[in-house]
Amino acid sequence: MERIKALKQITKQLKDELVICNIGFPSRELYHVKDSFKHFYMLGSMGMASSIGFGLAMAQEQKVIVFDGDGSLMMNLGSLITICNQNPSNLVLVVLDNECYGSTGNQCTYASVTDLKKVAEGVGFQNTFIYTESVDKIDFTPVLKSQGPVFVHVKVKPGNANVPVIPMEPEEIKERFMNELKK
Repeated sequence: MERIKALKQITKQLKDELVICNIGFPSRELYHVKDSFKHFYMLGSMGMASSIGFGLAMAQEQKVIVFDGDGSLMMNLGSLITICNQNPSNLVLVVLDNECYGSTGNQCTYASVTDLKKVAEGVGFQNTFIYTESVDKIDFTPVLKSQGPVFVHVKVKPGNANVPVIPMEPEEIKERFMNELKK
């Protein structure tokens, strides 16, 4: 399954959740398939989606979905330990694993030889899910019904969808999201 298809299938099942999305192409793809004022599109800070989502989950009660990449997560593995130990019940961390740094030139990551779901379980995540690349349909209902923190490993094909750049400046994205949080 391509990453954009996974994003499309998962977001169709979301209702009122806050979403933090990893940098570059994942954010562009999410914006293309389902834009929302409740989505924060990262345009920088590789490796920090999990930390930003964790902070947001700790600051309020609404469910937070984080779309991260394998390379980005491996740049900040310490976030898994912090998330697990702080135990936010409203956080779902979705790792879209294409085994490469898709936004910086498709350089290979170590995800091909690292079982990220086992890593999450190893630091203490009680609720973990995996969707393999061969899956045609992602049923996200069990994930959304689970008590957080939840770790979801979604294997996707390498490559980026041909979608345009998000037509907003970083400040606009931030202000739009922050205004939504104040409601």
